[in-house]
Amino acid sequence: MWPTLVTIFFIQIVYVTVLTIRQIFTLKGYRYTAAMLSSIDIMIYVIGFKIVLDHLDQPVSLVVYCLSYGVGILTGIKIEERLALGFTNVQVFTKQERHFIVQELSKKGYGLTIWEAEGVDGKSLVLSIIILRKKQSRLYQDIMALDPAAFVVSYDAKYYRGGYLMRPGSGARLDRLTGARKEAGK
Repeated sequence: MWPTLVTIFFIQIVYVTVLTIRQIFTLKGYRYTAAMLSSIDIMIYVIGFKIVLDHLDQPVSLVVYCLSYGVGILTGIKIEERLALGFTNVQVFTKQERHFIVQELSKKGYGLTIWEAEGVDGKSLVLSIIILRKKQSRLYQDIMALDPAAFVVSYDAKYYRGGYLMRPGSGARLDRLTGARKEAGK
């Protein structure tokens, strides 16, 4: 009985992990990778489900199947966080002097779009920065070092065209993006 429960547990974790990553790839626009992963996840699902159906006389196998689903979701999310696919648009709302924060972030290689806004607390400066998700936590650290009171919000950036992005792994180099609309995964 124990080997069956362990098999169910691990098969279900692998299945749901692949399923979760596949769904994230789908949302990020990685069509072909998502299609390939869907073939793998359905194969694993059928194998695991058959094992559970063959052991329905042991209710603990169904319980293990269900509990390992949640573990698989958490595992898939952790893997995706490490992969950090795609780009994000980070908006920074600051009361800092325009030249100081813009110059400091530009020195670090971030491409910025800047405008002034007015809110409940008066005027503020808004910075919009498109960055690889892998670089997002570093950007947050840089912003907080310059302005601990800044309000920061980020959004997925699925499509982009033109403008400047930091070259992956280059530190402080900006690349000009030109040509047709870029799509994640292409």
